[in-house]
Amino acid sequence: YSAKNPKASAVLSLFYPKNGLAHLLLIVRSSYPGVHSSQIAFPGGKKELEDLDLQETALREANEEVGISPTEIEIVKQWSDLYIPPSNFMVSAFMGISQQTQNFVLQPDEVSGIIELPVTDLLNDSLVQNVRMNTSYGSDISVPAFVINDHIVWGATAMILSEIKETFRAVF
Repeated sequence: YSAKNPKASAVLSLFYPKNGLAHLLLIVRSSYPGVHSSQIAFPGGKKELEDLDLQETALREANEEVGISPTEIEIVKQWSDLYIPPSNFMVSAFMGISQQTQNFVLQPDEVSGIIELPVTDLLNDSLVQNVRMNTSYGSDISVPAFVINDHIVWGATAMILSEIKETFRAVF
């Protein structure tokens, strides 16, 4: 990837309790002129100069986008890094756990909504479907996606969700 000189970025897959069940946070990106407008994603963004490392980037971005306090999060695992060609980002994904139910405060310029996904739902194979979409790669192509509450989750976020799902399956 060095020829493309990708921008370093990081996302947080946050697990937290709600109503007695483990939940995973996804955000709905606000609508803006750009390749990731209105997409379902994990909180995150590009590494800033003041970030000590990518783990700090993920925690800072989650705090900025949805108001999660970094002091309440324990980073327990790093998922596989992913390269995203349309935006030329190399994404490092981190698994964080909070022991507290979260009260999210959305940054409206970046986040238009959230999806609180019970982990038991994530493990349901019926969420994964082939969906026809127009992408930066081509029009009317079939892509594997998670369909969650009428939202289509595809691309890098779906790849991270798949890794999470397979990891949980191996453990449980």
